[in-house]
Order: sequence, then structure tokens, then C-alpha cells
Amino acid sequence: MQLIQNTPDLSAYLAASEVIDHRHPVVREIAARLAGDATDSYDYARVAYEYVRDAVPHSRDSGDPRVTWRASDVLELGTGICHAKAHALAALLRAEDIPTALCYQRLADDDGGGHLVHGLVAVRFRGGWHRQDPRGNKPGVHASFSLDGERLAWTPRPESNELDYRVLYAEPHPAVLAALRAASDRDHLWQSLPTAL
Repeated sequence: MQLIQNTPDLSAYLAASEVIDHRHPVVREIAARLAGDATDSYDYARVAYEYVRDAVPHSRDSGDPRVTWRASDVLELGTGICHAKAHALAALLRAEDIPTALCYQRLADDDGGGHLVHGLVAVRFRGGWHRQDPRGNKPGVHASFSLDGERLAWTPRPESNELDYRVLYAEPHPAVLAALRAASDRDHLWQSLPTAL
């Protein structure tokens, strides 16, 4: 699948912001610790991915009602939905000068009650973008870091009106961020997440 940058300036995918706050001390400390265990930038990207995937539980899986959206909060509190975890991974990767974009899928909700927008990231290596899904594994979901073919949590099913969005964002999509910011808890968030972009 051909991915499309929403800005031609690659530096936008390295920038710090209120959401992807990779200059925050919590992010810097974790990035430094993970970088100390990595042999090169590829290895660091894998280690950071596995840290967010495995050490930060998806709040729906763990039953945590808290809503996080700022990368430093996700890492400090150790909780978040897919979008929040994508923000955290983007911050850890950008902290080590790895261009990272946010990207999305439209998937059927687990309860069969419609669709939700799912968040993931894409990293820039070898002259191209490679999507990674740090959502967290569970029975029936097994995602892993890969630069040689995607190993995402889900592959959209066209027969269920699911799809991959091709646009790569430097910042969270405004509809996703608005829902995260406005939610009082995870149940409220689940009712307000966008169903399409």
C-alpha cells in the first residue's frame, strides 16, 4: 500500500508538540534507557516499539478507565488506547531522531456495533514508511515490529467496510484528538471516537 505524507517536509515527522512531547523528562529518560540497550537505530525502533506494545497495557484490555493522550502521560501512567500508545511510540522514536508518522485504520468495533478509527504509526527507514501497531497483543491479536512486510494487529476486511487510510499525519487527526481530550473516562471515549476520517 502506498502511504502519502500529509506534508512534504520530513522535519514535521520529527517535531515535538503538546501531544508528541518527546522533550519531556519522562520521555527522555525512557528513550535514553532504551537506547542504551540498542545496537543501532533499527534496533532502537524495535526496542521502543516492544516497550510501548508490552509495558503499556491497552486500557480496554486492562479495564483502566483513565484516558491519556499526551505521550508523556501515557508513559508515566502506563495506560492508553491505541491512539495514545501510538503517540507514546512516536515520541520515543522522534526522541532518537527517527521520523515517525501517525496513521489510521477504520475497523469494525469488537461488539459489532459499528466502526471505530484505530491508531498506529509509520516509521521512516530505508527510504520508505513502514507501519507498526503498538496496540498490544492479546488472544487473537499478534502484532510485531517489522521493516520487511507488515505485522499489524489487524488487516482490514473490505466486506466489513474496514479500510486502511493512506495518509501519514505529523500530528494526531483533529477528530481523534478532540475525542481523546473531551472524554471523561474510557467508556465515554468509546462513545465519542470517530467512526471514519
